[in-house]
Amino acid sequence: MRADAKKNYSHLLAVARDAVAEHGADVSMRDIARRADVGLATLFRHFPTREALFDALLRTNLDALTHKASELETSNPPDEALVSWFREGVTFVQSYSGVVALMASAHADPESALYATCAAVHSAGARLLFRAQAEGTARADMDGTDLFALMSALAWIADQPGFAPRADHLFHMIANTILTNRPDNDVTKAK
Repeated sequence: MRADAKKNYSHLLAVARDAVAEHGADVSMRDIARRADVGLATLFRHFPTREALFDALLRTNLDALTHKASELETSNPPDEALVSWFREGVTFVQSYSGVVALMASAHADPESALYATCAAVHSAGARLLFRAQAEGTARADMDGTDLFALMSALAWIADQPGFAPRADHLFHMIANTILTNRPDNDVTKAK
């Protein structure tokens, strides 16, 4: 990519990140182009679809979440690794209003631009869950899809004004449901 094209790409991503943080995932492509002071055609030249834009926006964070799972897998007990990663996943998904729906639909659509990134995160979580199940500290009747769904649900709930004050309490309730065979089933130490 030429230097000027790379600069435009980075500028568009920065503007899009701010617009999505302010208005959520429903922000219009036209609004992003206007804020970036470029034509809509320029935005579409860099990001031919809305999903391509969100893939670029989310990929860095989702790749970091995938990498974090690998780190936790080698440095923490299975139950603590799972809860710590799960918390980071919920926090990330909450970071952009409306991104839960995009990730949930991309997860089931191999044609989606977001599919590969979401699949990598899903796989990372499934590995951590399987490791905790093998140790007997996580429910045996769950799979990675369940974990991904719970992460998405908690992020959505925390985004609702009526539930936001209870987000941490709800996280602990769900984490305690995922884990088994722990003293007092207390996940507070795995933060």
